[in-house]
Order: sequence, then C-alpha cells, then structure tokens
Amino acid sequence: MEINTHNADILLSAANKSHYPQDDIPEIALAGRSNVGKSSFINTLLNRKNLARTSGKPGKTQLLNFFNIDDKLRFVDVPGYGYARVSKKEREKWGRMIEEYLTSRENLRAVVSLVDLRHDPSADDVQMYEFLKYYDIPVILVATKADKIPRGKWNKHESAITKKLDFDKNDDFILFSSVTKDGLDAVWDAILSKI
Repeated sequence: MEINTHNADILLSAANKSHYPQDDIPEIALAGRSNVGKSSFINTLLNRKNLARTSGKPGKTQLLNFFNIDDKLRFVDVPGYGYARVSKKEREKWGRMIEEYLTSRENLRAVVSLVDLRHDPSADDVQMYEFLKYYDIPVILVATKADKIPRGKWNKHESAITKKLDFDKNDDFILFSSVTKDGLDAVWDAILSKI
C-alpha cells in the first residue's frame, strides 16, 4: 500500500466508543509513557513539524487522538501513562478509556508500544506489554531516543529492555530516533505489514 504521509491531519479526539470514527479504515495505536517522545515520533513518521503537539509538560494528551493519514490509515495516540501529576482518579479514567479502545476496536491492527532506550522499562511499560500480549494484539516495540546513546551500546540497552519485558521474538523491535531518523523506514515497514 502506498501512503502519502503529507496528506495527514488530526481527525478528532474521542473519550469513548460513541466518538470513534465509523468506518473500516485500519488503525495503529501509539502507546507509551508520558515523556517517551510520542509526539515527536508521530511528527517524524508523518514528516511534519508539529502535527502532534510536543509539550514540555508530559501528560498533555487526555483523549484518544485520531490522525487521518491519506484516508487509508489512522494513528490513534492514546494518553501517556505513568505521569505522576495526574490524580489517581484521572489515571483510572484514562486506563478505562485506553482499555475500552484496545479491547473493542475492530479497526485496530497493531499497537506501537514506545519505550525509552536509555532506561529499563517501567512497571507501566511492562504492564502495557503484558496487556497487549494477553489480548493477542500485535505489538511493534519501538525504543525511542536512540540518538542519546552511543551506537556501540545499543545492543546492551536493547537486551536489557527485551529481558525486562520478557519480549516475544515474534514481535517487531525497532530502535528509533526522531533526531537522526534512525529506524524510520523500519517502523513504516512494520506498520504497513500489519494493515
């Protein structure tokens, strides 16, 4: 499938099922900790400066944001998890919203699960990965901020992440940098193979 990433814009934000687009366009969800670089990841993939707003304040995304890409594919940005400044009640609400989307959306083809290459996965990262595996949702694991680590140490960090997540070798694992564009083609290949 040929996708023109220049033809991309934010379609809508949804709090629950009744707001989801009603059609059969395939969707790829993007999940990760609040400060993992999700907005930069989306902007890099779509070759745009600030389609997804990057913010100095983590935890800005509070709804499911649907991005339309060339009327052939959608990215669904889910609220970042693990952000401490949000009340427990608010986090539970987000949790239910994300869970409802991930477990009931027929358009969903895979989840890009973002982790920070520099750090071991958090308990939230592990929980998200286990959740996706439990529901048999295809996972594309992307380790962001690869430019912050010398290339010679990438393997060491990759194996720390895969070990902590008890990573399934059948899933894609891609090292990525929004700065150097490392991993960009690999991510697109993985996404297109799922839709």
